[in-house]
Amino acid sequence: MPHLENRVVDPSTGRTVERGVIGELHTRGYSVMQGYWNDPDKTAEAVDPDGWMHTGDLASMDEDGYITIEGRIKDMVIRGGENIYPREIEGFLYTHPDIQDVQVIGVPDERYGEELLACIILKPGAAELTAPDIDRFCRGRLAHYKIPKYVEIYREFPMTVSGKIRKGEMREAAAGRLRAGPAAN
Repeated sequence: MPHLENRVVDPSTGRTVERGVIGELHTRGYSVMQGYWNDPDKTAEAVDPDGWMHTGDLASMDEDGYITIEGRIKDMVIRGGENIYPREIEGFLYTHPDIQDVQVIGVPDERYGEELLACIILKPGAAELTAPDIDRFCRGRLAHYKIPKYVEIYREFPMTVSGKIRKGEMREAAAGRLRAGPAAN
């Protein structure tokens, strides 16, 4: 939009990334909020001293300046030092003929920090899918570190009243189940 600036920044360094590289979307201009009402601490988290609002969105910018939202920073999984964007894996898993819906989340892991869990809703009449089934489907088509270690089958995902999937709730519940013992699959 006119009179607005956007940039994509590496969240760990604060430096603008090259075109095509995923980072956090920052924006500033006349239509960007100046801050939260009577909450300077929350404002300082969201808007830096130069007026850039840190959106929390993971995005990339192409050569023409068009921005593609790739996901949310809080959804990014760091497995063994590798940044993994669940939306990419979800997009791939949607190509499986038995998957109706899928959400990929990170769950705690002693060795890698986080591991991937694919939460799957099956198409009606589809056979049950297990972690080895998903591994075979992904092997050779996704980088090895992007293949979900765990698979859980859902009838439906927990949703907010506005229709958003509660990934945080799913992450907490899955972490509790994994602490209690091996994954069901």
